[in-house]
Amino acid sequence: MPSALSRSRERPVVVRAGRATGERVRMGVYDLLPGTFAVGCTFYYREGLDTAAVRDSLARTLARHPPLAGRMERNPDGGIDLVCNDAGALFAEVHSDLPMPDYGIGRSAKSDLGRYLHRVNPFAVVGHDTPLLTVKITQMRGGGSVLGVTFNHGVTDLSGFMDFLQNWSREHHGLPYQAPPHGRNTLDGLGIFAARAAREHSEQYVAVRRREKFRFLWRVNAGSRRVRHLTVRFPGDEVRAIKAAAAAPLAGTGQWVSAGDALAAHVWKVLGELRARPDNSAERLGVIVDIRSALRDVLPDGFGGNAVTNTTATLSSGELAAASLADVASAVRTAIGEVTERHLCKEIAFLAAQRSAGRSRQVLSRMALDAFDGTVSLNNVGRFPVYRIDLGSGRPFWFEYPPIPIPWNVFITPTPEDDEGRDVHLSIPQDKAQVFGAPSWNARLHAHAPARPDAGVPPDAGVPREKDRSA
Repeated sequence: MPSALSRSRERPVVVRAGRATGERVRMGVYDLLPGTFAVGCTFYYREGLDTAAVRDSLARTLARHPPLAGRMERNPDGGIDLVCNDAGALFAEVHSDLPMPDYGIGRSAKSDLGRYLHRVNPFAVVGHDTPLLTVKITQMRGGGSVLGVTFNHGVTDLSGFMDFLQNWSREHHGLPYQAPPHGRNTLDGLGIFAARAAREHSEQYVAVRRREKFRFLWRVNAGSRRVRHLTVRFPGDEVRAIKAAAAAPLAGTGQWVSAGDALAAHVWKVLGELRARPDNSAERLGVIVDIRSALRDVLPDGFGGNAVTNTTATLSSGELAAASLADVASAVRTAIGEVTERHLCKEIAFLAAQRSAGRSRQVLSRMALDAFDGTVSLNNVGRFPVYRIDLGSGRPFWFEYPPIPIPWNVFITPTPEDDEGRDVHLSIPQDKAQVFGAPSWNARLHAHAPARPDAGVPPDAGVPREKDRSA
C-alpha cells in the first residue's frame, strides 16, 4: 500500500509573529519534569483547511504567545530559559495521495501519526535553533485536512496548549481572547512557604540515580511493543448513569463525587479485576492533577506554563474488588482533595532544591516508577475542548494523541458528539488485552449502560460488542 504521503511535496516555512519581546522566561520546576520532549496532537476535518489563512492567523496568535515562537537556551546558573526571540514556528503543507480515512472508534489513527506530525529530536533543543512549535497540514485527496501540531512539553502542559489552540481558533475568527501570563516566578516562589524538611523528601517525586533512570527508560522502550492500545466509548447517558450509581449512596453524608471521579473509579475497578493480583496487593490509582484549581488564589488566570502534578489513591486488591463504586469514587475524590496549596508548597520546595543541586533531570514521579507494578495511571482531559478547534472548516470529527507506551495507563478524552460522553483510551499489556476482548469483559465495562441497541463497543475497537447482554 502506498504511503499517504507517497507523492507529496513538503514546503516547510518558518512562521513568525513579526516582533520579539526579547524576554527570557526561566523554566519553572514543573517545566523541567517532562524534559524537552515534543508532544503531538492531530485533528481531522471533513472540510479542507485554507492553508494561507491558517498560517496568517497562527502568526497573529504567536504574537500573544511569545514562548512558543522562541527557543530554549541554557542560562548562566545551569537552568533553561525560554527566549522570546520570535525565531518562529515551523509550518508545512503536504498533499496526500489517499482519501481521508474514516478515523474514530474502530479505526484508530495512532499507527498513522508519523505521517501527520513533524519529528523533533528532544536532544537537539536546548542551545539549538529547534522550533518549540510545529504545524503540519495534510490535504487529503478528495477533500478534508489533518492538522498535526507538536509542542515542546517544557513550554507548557496539555491544558496550556489547549488554551493556545482555542486562542488560535478565536484569532482565526476575529474573536477576542486574553493573552496568557507565562512567567513562572509566582509558582516557583511558593516553595519558600514550606518547612525546610520539605526540600529533602516528596511524597510524589524522587531524585533517582542516572543508572536507575536509564533502567526505567529502557524498560519503557523495551516493553512498548508489548503494550496494546484500546479505546472504549462511554456515551453521555452512560457517564451520567455511572455518576448516579456512585453518588446515590453518598446522599446525606456530606460527601460528593464528580462524574470524572465516578468514571475513574469504575475503570479502576474493572482493571483491578483484569489484573487479578493477590488480595493483599496494593492497588494504586495515580491521577494526574491540574494544580491551577488548587492555586486559583495565587496563580494568574490562564497560567501558560506546566502546572500538573499527581496524586495517588490506594486500596488493597481485595478492597478494590469488594468496595462499592461509591466507596472507590470517594477514595479517588479524597486523593484529589489532598492536592492543596500547602501540599504544593512542599512539593515545589523539593523540586526547587533538586534544580538548585542540578538534579532536575534525575527527578521522576513515584507514580511513573511504579507503572509496571501496582499503579494504574489516569489522566482525565474529558473537559478539554479538543473538538472545538475550528480554523475555518468547522470542528474536527476526530482527535488523536500519541499512544502511551507505559502499561496500565488510562487517558480520557471527550467524544466528538460533545455530549458529556468520554472516550477511554487504555494502554494494557498485550496478554491482558487479549483476555479483555472477551464479551464478558465488555459487559463488565458497560455494566451501567442504559439499555439501548448500540450499547457497547464495535468489534474492531479492541473490546468486542456484547451480542447478547442477557446471556
